[in-house]
Amino acid sequence: MKKDLLTVLDLSVDEVRYIFRLTAGMKDGSIRRSLAGKTIAMVFEKPSLRTRMTFQVGMNQLDGHAIYLTQQDIQLGGRESVGDVARNLERWVDGIVARTYKHETIVELARNAAIPVINALSDRAHPCQALTDLYTVVEKKHDLAGVRIAYIGDGNNVCNSLVELCAMLGVELAVASPSGYRPSADVVALAKERSAKSGARIVFTDDPREAAGKADVVYTDVWVSMGDEAEAEERHRAFARYQVNAELLRVAAPDAVVMHCLPAKRGLEITDEVIDGPQSIVFDQAENRLHVQKALLVSLLEFRESGQLMMFPQV
Repeated sequence: MKKDLLTVLDLSVDEVRYIFRLTAGMKDGSIRRSLAGKTIAMVFEKPSLRTRMTFQVGMNQLDGHAIYLTQQDIQLGGRESVGDVARNLERWVDGIVARTYKHETIVELARNAAIPVINALSDRAHPCQALTDLYTVVEKKHDLAGVRIAYIGDGNNVCNSLVELCAMLGVELAVASPSGYRPSADVVALAKERSAKSGARIVFTDDPREAAGKADVVYTDVWVSMGDEAEAEERHRAFARYQVNAELLRVAAPDAVVMHCLPAKRGLEITDEVIDGPQSIVFDQAENRLHVQKALLVSLLEFRESGQLMMFPQV
């Protein structure tokens, strides 16, 4: 039996809460876990700093091993089919962490592998990032209840996953994007459906000041994601008034914190003054990728053996 993480929707609310508690315990040292003898394959079509480092360091800290494979090593769907790659890897390793251009590639890996597959980024979703984002909010604000998050910028994979997770957990989120750059229609529809059950309030607007008004968290991401480089000039024009700067922060809550999933294009979506300023928790957020992903690795590899996530307080 296995459990994949292709989108945040693969987790229940209780499982998300368990992962947050496990993350906190592993980070402060009160919980010790080991994946001795376990190995993951990291299948990356895209370059990476944070994702590669945090998964590799995480496995090292858990006494396991990570093997990094680039597109040149495997050539997914080229040299051999995605399904055949999955069926080979399942014979050698205990899990697959995949960072791909197309979400369908990760879905196909999961469909054909008998071992857990973790989405480390696709064009559709970035669940590890969204889980890290909300864990970091809990860490800084102590709770999600009553917290208002403003996401300013492109309705990309990071935004999609953030919308889905906020809708699941009952969090208030305002997304400000130019017309034509909002999250995908299926994500918006799902947010409405999940919000009706959780009590979340998810708002979509084209006004960054409206979104940031009285926000406790102001979050942004690059305007041009990997794969969208041909649209750079057009996107820079469309997003010109969506910069997170000191002027925008003045309409947020006085104790608002600023987040960015990185890498940042300083002077475009965010200014040096803000990212390096006292309200920035950007590098705390980056550190937490390590801790959240360690909790995910432990949870999903243990699930394969036991058939369930061990629920807190059994951690």
